[in-house]
Amino acid sequence: MVKKGWRPVLVLILLLIIWQVLVPLLDIPAWLLPTPEQIGLEVINSWPNYSGHLAATIRLSILGLIIGSSVGLGVAMVLHLVPKLRETFYPLLILSQNIPIIVLAPLLVIWFGFGVVPKLIIIILVCFFPITIAALDGFRQTTSELLHYMKMAGADRRQIFWKLEWPHAMPSIFSGLKIAATYSVMGAVISEWLGAQEGIGVYMTLASSSFRTTQVFVAIFLIMCLSMVFFAAIVLLEKRFIRWNANGGGDSNG
Repeated sequence: MVKKGWRPVLVLILLLIIWQVLVPLLDIPAWLLPTPEQIGLEVINSWPNYSGHLAATIRLSILGLIIGSSVGLGVAMVLHLVPKLRETFYPLLILSQNIPIIVLAPLLVIWFGFGVVPKLIIIILVCFFPITIAALDGFRQTTSELLHYMKMAGADRRQIFWKLEWPHAMPSIFSGLKIAATYSVMGAVISEWLGAQEGIGVYMTLASSSFRTTQVFVAIFLIMCLSMVFFAAIVLLEKRFIRWNANGGGDSNG
């Protein structure tokens, strides 16, 4: 892991060095583009100002991710187990993703007010789709030989699903969860732009409206870090729950 990870870290460090050198060299004012050093100092010095906002975004993101993941898995299971429903609603699933969330957000505020409900709906909408599609693809990747063997052994539909199709779909489901985990943070920030009282989205809006560019970059940095933490958490869960996949997708004895 360390051998593979040093290259992107090195590239990132080089980019930060170039950024740090070019900004004063080109005499770019801090309100237009602060240096990485200024952003880093702002991250440390402004902790009391944004810590509450960060905590609010974390809570909203986690809650939305849990609900969105549950909805996504539930929809995928129903569509997989009832082929006629899949044929009917799968195109509508694809169509639903063509509606920009930023356009739908004001409507949700009109319908549900400024509470937590429209914010959760936005996160759910951005999270459930990748999980649903990934799970459906995973269910279809079940080995036909094993499926035929279980049918010959007298397994019913429920046993086939839980003992064969579900385990085979786990790698795909976790792939969808990784995408949804990063999307949940983005969805939370977008939802906070609708008029929330706290959150990184609120912090970013206040900073941009007062031309505090350094604080805007702090918000961007926090969003990136939070997305990476969520992604890493899903990776750790994946390694814990599907250890067989780490050995090359399972073995004949397992």
